[in-house]
Amino acid sequence: MTHNSTEQRPKIALFEPDIPQNTGAIIRTCACLGAELEIIEPCGFLIDDRRLKRVVMDYKNQLEIKFYQNFDHFFFSKQNQRIILMTTKASISYTKFRFNKNDTILFGRESAGVPNKIHKLIKNKLKIPMKNNMRSLNIATSVAIVLAESLKQTKLI
Repeated sequence: MTHNSTEQRPKIALFEPDIPQNTGAIIRTCACLGAELEIIEPCGFLIDDRRLKRVVMDYKNQLEIKFYQNFDHFFFSKQNQRIILMTTKASISYTKFRFNKNDTILFGRESAGVPNKIHKLIKNKLKIPMKNNMRSLNIATSVAIVLAESLKQTKLI
């Protein structure tokens, strides 16, 4: 799938990711589906970690990753842009939400999600409905599910 570099595309943002294999799988997903990837530091691993490289293979060359020094820099850069937080604490399903082509879909840290102060800053919060008594899906799986829905709704796939 080829995309025009000026075309609006969804952005996946990872808040302080801490599992390199998950980040590697997300890099591949974004590269294959044409989404942009943004990483809010600090990461729980080095970006040249061999575990990340093993999963990413050569897909990292197909995607430019934008890094933010911290959440404040990320949030400031998104003024007048919509950020959607994916969280198990939301009440609205991602399937009931209308995505826009240039949304930034934010995923929390695998081990802890995002802090409460970030929850309070972001208006749009969505969840992936699951069976009762289940905590959460793997973040790479969650990214793929929500990104596919966003691309479908905005007719980018």
